[in-house]
This record gives sequence, C-alpha cells and structure tokens, in this order.
Amino acid sequence: MSVQGARRPTLAGVAERAGVSLKTASRVLNGEPNVAEATRERVRAAATALGFRRNAVAADLARGGASRLLGFISGDIANPFYSALASGIERVARDNDMHLITTSCEEDPERERLLTEELLERRVGGLVVTPATGDHALLAGELAAGTPVVFVDRPASGLEADTVVIDNRGGIRAAVRHLSDHGHRRIAFVGDNPEVWTFRERQAAFLAVMAELGNEGAERWVRSGAHDAGEARSLVAALLEGPEPPTAVLAENNRVTAGALRALGDAPGGEDVALVGFDDFDLADVLGVTVVSYDAVEMGRRAAELATTPHDPSAPARTVTLETRLIPRGTGERPPRG
Repeated sequence: MSVQGARRPTLAGVAERAGVSLKTASRVLNGEPNVAEATRERVRAAATALGFRRNAVAADLARGGASRLLGFISGDIANPFYSALASGIERVARDNDMHLITTSCEEDPERERLLTEELLERRVGGLVVTPATGDHALLAGELAAGTPVVFVDRPASGLEADTVVIDNRGGIRAAVRHLSDHGHRRIAFVGDNPEVWTFRERQAAFLAVMAELGNEGAERWVRSGAHDAGEARSLVAALLEGPEPPTAVLAENNRVTAGALRALGDAPGGEDVALVGFDDFDLADVLGVTVVSYDAVEMGRRAAELATTPHDPSAPARTVTLETRLIPRGTGERPPRG
C-alpha cells in the first residue's frame, strides 16, 4: 500500500484517541509532571498506535527557549581539518544534551550567508562558523538578542564576536627560523586564496621574519591560489623550474603540503629540497614531514564551549588563541644543496 501523501499524525489526533484534552496530551509527551499514571499510559499508547513523533524543536520553542540544536558551518567538510573541528564541537554538544548540525559553505560567502539564515530560522541554541570572506555585520542583531555565535579558525568581518584561532604568526615564525637555522635563505611560501584571513596572517608573518633574517625580496618566492593539492603541485613545480629555485618550501596548509610532496617527488633533486607544512595530517609521521602542529579538536571544543556558555551580549567579545608547535621529522632538517 502506498503511503505517498499520507498525513503525519498530529498531537490533536493523539489527544482524541486517548480521550484527553490537547493540553494533557502535550504535557504527557513533553514529560511534564502532575499527570495521573493511567492517563499517561493511555496517551503514550495512543501516540505509539498512531506513529506520532514529538517535534522536540517546536516543544523547546513553545517553552520560550532555543532549540537543543548546535549549528556548525565549516569551510569544506572533506578537509580533515574541518572534520577534527566538528569532532571537538560534537563532544561539547553531547555533554550539553544538544545535537550538532554540520553544514559546509565550500568557502562561498553567499552560501555561508544562506546557511546561517537557515540555521538561525530554526532557532539553533548556538552557532559556530568558519567564515568565508563575506561581511558578517548583519549578525549583530542576533548577538544582541542573545544568540551565541562563535567564529573559529578566522575572525568575523565587520563584527565583534567570540572567536577561536591559532597562533598563525607564531607558527610561521617558528617554521621560517627552523629552516634558516638549517642554512636556508631561499625559502618559498605557497598558500591558498589571498582573500582568506589565515593566508594573509601567515604570509605577513613569513615576509616579516624573512626580512628580520636579512632575506630581502622574499616576495618573489610567495605563491598563492593553491586551493587544492593539484594547484599546489603546479605552483611548487614552477618554482623549482624557475631561474632562482628555492632550497626550501613552507606550505601554508595540509592540502598545499600534499601538493608540494608530489612536486618534490617529481622534480630532479626534489628529495634535497626542505619542506615544512603548516597543519599536521595523517601519515605525516610515516612520511617524515616536518610540520607546524596544533590541536584542531581542541579548537572545536573551545569554540563549542563559548557557544554553549551563557555570556552577557553587552560584554566584550572573547578571543581564544591556541598555541602551535613545530614537530621536526626529517623534511624540514635537510640542508641546502651545495
């Protein structure tokens, strides 16, 4: 028998079948006290017979609160970094009897805006966002109304809001100085979209420390636009084939590191080029890749804690900065050729 077009059982139908008022049926199904046990059993039996499913979101809103949903808008859920963030967020959501909804904006500001509106329309109890490059000023009203909105990995644009980031500049400084200590001066920096805040932070740190070390004109070894491993591979290959090839490469994120590894594997003498990657990744220890590491799960956990902890909307926005550490494994310790 086809059930297409069948109507979903309603609370009114449960009340009618159990022979009670709508209010009594609602109290029973919402677990409220002061209902006779016989009445409670009769309502539950009616709900089971009809296949009635309680709308928990509507019930929460009817009591004047937010739903028990926590929203997370990631940049690209296929990237292991965002999966680790989601893992940390989910742990805190579970501890707070909340359910996590994870979506991905694919680094598209317009898609991020639409997803934000959809989650807020569902009155999520909190929202964690890895922002793309759009303007977030329109969320000021939500913050003023008490909706917790937390930005992770990058700050919001045009809005003062709670934020969790890592020490990007400190991590880059440690990587460049590590390569310099091993004799390198021609160090390339290869990264993602220049409009992304993390790229700008890391590039600024790279150029600053290169200048401090006396490596002037380091801009000629900066390449951007490597949004995936394939693009990174092409950029690193072109650098290595240029008139002044770098003796070391600093990869701005895990995808760039993957592309750089392939380019070094393809290039004659590529095994002599030093490599440091920003972001740890699976098998980096097996491959002997030196990385700038941090705890992405902890980032997610700290962001979720801010999103689920009561905070005065009129109080200053909070910023949490997590430390990074350089892990030497082999590729970052190769001396320059010759």
